[in-house]
Amino acid sequence: MAREICLRQLAVRPRTRAELATALAKRGISEEVSAEVLDRYDEVGIIDDAAFARAWVSSRHAGRGLARRALANELRQRGVDGDVAREALGELDETTEAETARALVERKLRVARGEPDAVFRRLVGMLARKGYPPGVAIRAVKDALAAQSAEAAEFAEQIDADALADAEGELDRDNRAAE
Repeated sequence: MAREICLRQLAVRPRTRAELATALAKRGISEEVSAEVLDRYDEVGIIDDAAFARAWVSSRHAGRGLARRALANELRQRGVDGDVAREALGELDETTEAETARALVERKLRVARGEPDAVFRRLVGMLARKGYPPGVAIRAVKDALAAQSAEAAEFAEQIDADALADAEGELDRDNRAAE
């Protein structure tokens, strides 16, 4: 029965060992039986958290444009070990992350309406929700606005990306400390 549960779960999408253990526990499978089945699946390569993490990072970054911070959170929620997650996230460097942020902003900017300051706030917010650090988000939006129009370029010139990023970073640290 435990094997069937795991195979049904894996037929839907790849799963981590922790996700499968949770599914087995919900179905009333004992920890001993669960560990035995999961160990066997590990041995034969049916479950591989490192491969799962690498594929997850690649897919979610390319498809949804998520940054390392958001991806780390998603991997943690799926029960991927911290070291395994760090290794998978290591394949995503700062340059790639910044290029993805710029591409996301440029795509959204084509259909963005409103005053440059409102567009700026919306786009920085979008990148923040995808896990981009404040400095990366602000620079990507500022650069894209500067290239868009004379009015947007004038607004972008007034933005001090480093000062804003420092202020955002302090707010972020304060919010994490309050949690």
